[in-house]
Amino acid sequence: MKKLILIAFVLLFAFGANAQDKPNLYNPAASARAEINAAVKQAASQHKNVLLQIGGNWCSWCIRFNNQVTADSTLNTYMNKNYIVLHVNYSQENTNDALMASLGYPQRFGFPVFIILDDKGNRLHTQNSEYLEEGKGYNKNKILEFFKGWSPEALDPKSYNKTK
Repeated sequence: MKKLILIAFVLLFAFGANAQDKPNLYNPAASARAEINAAVKQAASQHKNVLLQIGGNWCSWCIRFNNQVTADSTLNTYMNKNYIVLHVNYSQENTNDALMASLGYPQRFGFPVFIILDDKGNRLHTQNSEYLEEGKGYNKNKILEFFKGWSPEALDPKSYNKTK
């Protein structure tokens, strides 16, 4: 009987610890359109673009990407300097169908998928995350190149070097 109680206690503890570790980056109940509108407004006031990371709490690659870009100071600094970042949910609870249609059905690329919006809410780019992967994670240089390629500065013709 003591063994049975001990086993039950260990199992409850293990499942409880696992539940506490579950990431909560994405909110299935959120109004994604309202959050995007707020992010675009904020981007306009700060001269940034909007980076939508579409995925779900169920997606290990989504969590992996977020962990990498927030833990790496170079990526995190560049991202926050140039983008308003928003996690947009796509899950069984809420697939955000109307929003996905308005963004050109980015879910066709798998998850996470990234959308860059300008400070007026126009879609500039859809990025398949597979091109940023390396092994069982993401390549820092590819991520930084992606961030730099769609930053407000990169899209500003005034920043281009003029040839003589």
